[in-house]
Amino acid sequence: MHTRVPIAACFLLLLASIPAQTAQRLEQVDLELVIATDVSPSIDGEEAQLQREGTAQAFLDPQVIKAIQSGSLGKIGVVYVDFSSRQYNKIVVDWRVIKDRAGAAAFASELRNAPPGYGRHTSISEAIEMGAFLFETNTLQGTKRVIDISGDGPNNWGRLVEEARDEAVARNIVINGLPIVEDDGFGSFPDLDKYYERCVIGGRGSFVVVAKGFRDFARAIRNKLIQEIAMGRGENPLLYLVAQSLPAPSRQAPLKAPSPPVTCGNNYGFGGFGRLEAPAAPR
Repeated sequence: MHTRVPIAACFLLLLASIPAQTAQRLEQVDLELVIATDVSPSIDGEEAQLQREGTAQAFLDPQVIKAIQSGSLGKIGVVYVDFSSRQYNKIVVDWRVIKDRAGAAAFASELRNAPPGYGRHTSISEAIEMGAFLFETNTLQGTKRVIDISGDGPNNWGRLVEEARDEAVARNIVINGLPIVEDDGFGSFPDLDKYYERCVIGGRGSFVVVAKGFRDFARAIRNKLIQEIAMGRGENPLLYLVAQSLPAPSRQAPLKAPSPPVTCGNNYGFGGFGRLEAPAAPR
């Protein structure tokens, strides 16, 4: 006697099997990391190159490689993005799995040889949205998902940054920040570290590491990478000791005199980040 299974039931069984089959195809990693660096008009070519070169150097650092290899899976997934606003955001180095020096060197080489990026405006919110999208479209399954935002100014375009941040955090994404704080010059923004702390970072264990100018970026991103890789894996003695040996991601003293309170709105103007009054509501 043959038992007939309704076609609808077969279809439902097929649908139910798809997520399991997809999950089996995903490569397991300790961390999925989106590195998003600012290429807005306030950043010139030399400064943009310092961000890329600093990141390349960081991935070749022996302590960074040891931290990667000391994870439970011994590998992480990384993608590098230039951001300014939606139409100018682009992937510079697509997802790579790094588990040893050879993989780190390949990532660094591709980053160094990529053409320079440029853009208009500074939309941290759209960088966060792009990062969240990249997690959903890769072929990796990370124990943790982190978007690493670096830049020299506040959000001044697109959605409110705290809205994009909160949506990402609700999806179990951590956002860390690397504000580049300059003493003076075009594009300098007072208390940028406080802005990142209040408006940009979010999620469990999120933190800020400050770069004191673009020439300090290599040191800052190196320390930040080790802390990001080590976060949540304190049971590993090597990771714990490496993380403890670095300057803590504490609230560093502002490099300028006190300024007006930091707010998260898009009322910061463009380029030089002059503080502007919010436009009046339409009548």
